[in-house]
Amino acid sequence: MKKIFFVILLMICANSTLFADTVSIDRFVVKENPFAQSEVAIVAVDTLDNIREDVEGLFSFTVNGFQEEMRFEKGTAFYHHKLDKSAFFFVKHVNDNGTHSKLYYIYKQDGKLRPIGISWWLLLGIPLGLVLLGYLFKRFIAIILIVFCIFLFFNYQNGLTISTFFESIVNGLRGLF
Repeated sequence: MKKIFFVILLMICANSTLFADTVSIDRFVVKENPFAQSEVAIVAVDTLDNIREDVEGLFSFTVNGFQEEMRFEKGTAFYHHKLDKSAFFFVKHVNDNGTHSKLYYIYKQDGKLRPIGISWWLLLGIPLGLVLLGYLFKRFIAIILIVFCIFLFFNYQNGLTISTFFESIVNGLRGLF
């Protein structure tokens, strides 16, 4: 009788571990790495931007088009690549809940990094605003074309490619529906 009871208890314990809850990252932010200069950290957060300390283990991220395996410990993973200058930083994570991506502009000044989140509304609004101004004020179309070229050159020089530009807008639109 004891053996049967032990086998049943063992099966119940094994069954409970099979249904363990998996941790997924649905929201994250990019912050300056406090332990290394010119490096950033990816932090898993909840909807109130509190650090989720239950996130542990390896998670796959795409950073500026390169696949990276990020090791999270207490909700934080460190991206161990030095940033030489200010640049765009596109971070994407795919899990069972969908694709989660964010575009940041990492502003570097005096050795400090300041990540600035860029909304897809802004990416879509600037070119559309320039087209609208060109349509309304046909006399200033040359100036507007020059401003548009400067906008494209600034984005290109700081690492924002056309594919990243459109992917960020599409992911933002997908998040609406």
